[in-house]
Amino acid sequence: MNEPDEWNGSDEQLLALQERFNTYVSFLLDGEMATDHTHLAGKPARIEVRCAHMPDARALELLALIYDQLAFQEIKLEVVVRDKESMTKSE
Repeated sequence: MNEPDEWNGSDEQLLALQERFNTYVSFLLDGEMATDHTHLAGKPARIEVRCAHMPDARALELLALIYDQLAFQEIKLEVVVRDKESMTKSE
């Protein structure tokens, strides 16, 4: 899951993030992932959120709640922050 925009802590942004997670988790738990990608059936599930910017406090709070809920379903959550500036600077 990609999050290219800067985090602004708005209700709209957090609701959109939550809805995207609901879609991803439904895809996993309803068996669609295993049906569509049989080579992945039975393997541990992981959702990776790739962010261009560090999540703000509200987003981190939501991600922590999502992390806890996914753990009950044995789904791992990883958040990867890639700062665009550090990726484009040459040293």
